[in-house]
Formats: sequence, structure tokens, C-alpha cells
Amino acid sequence: QLQLVESGGGLVQPGGSLRLSCAASGYTLDYYAIGWFRQAPGKEREGVSCISRSGGSTNYADSVKGRFTISRDNAKNTVYLQMNSLKPEDTAVYYCAALSLSQSFGTMCVPATRHAVRWGQGTQVTISS
Repeated sequence: QLQLVESGGGLVQPGGSLRLSCAASGYTLDYYAIGWFRQAPGKEREGVSCISRSGGSTNYADSVKGRFTISRDNAKNTVYLQMNSLKPEDTAVYYCAALSLSQSFGTMCVPATRHAVRWGQGTQVTISS
């Protein structure tokens, strides 16, 4: 059974950077497209980015385009989210999730919560001076 574990969160100042990791166990990660999501206090969980099974196709929410980069290393069973130029509004718990088969074997993934089939436990990211 696929299990996902996020790491790399923390407290950084505005303008700083963080790299989140999503490590998989129990199943080969390259069977799934993977998405990153976030949930700020009092807000709904929202999609941030997703990456295809091969890593050749990515998709981003408008709010993070040009600042965040998703990548994956299937040999290491790990997906990454490089976050640069961080803003206070990026503060949230960040989750990775395996996406549904239709997303994983489709032409382009969409980072929508309705497509997630397996979630990690989340990692806190706080942007504050």
C-alpha cells in the first residue's frame, strides 16, 4: 500500500526558499502522477502543482507560477517542491498526494483535491519575519 511522507517544512523569512520532499514507500511512485497541495488556517485545501509519472509534464496554480518548481526522482521514489521568493500568504500545511489513475495516465495532470487518492500527513511551512 502506497504511503507518502512529506518533509522539509519550516520557518523562513519572506523572500526565502524551501525545498519540500515527498517520499513514497510500499509501492513504486512512478505509477502515479503526484500533486502538492496546501491548506492555510481557516481555508480550504488547494492545489499547488502536479507532475506526470515521467516528470515530463507539470502544472502550477497561478499563485505559484514562476516561484515554485515541482520535480521527481523516480529512482529515489521522491517528488520535490522547490519554493522560492516565498511570501507570507504561502504559509500553510503542505501535503503531497498520489493522483487518480485518470490523472496519472492522462495527458496533463490537474492539481485538484478531487483527484487525490492517497495523502501524506503534511508539513508546516511558515513565512514570517
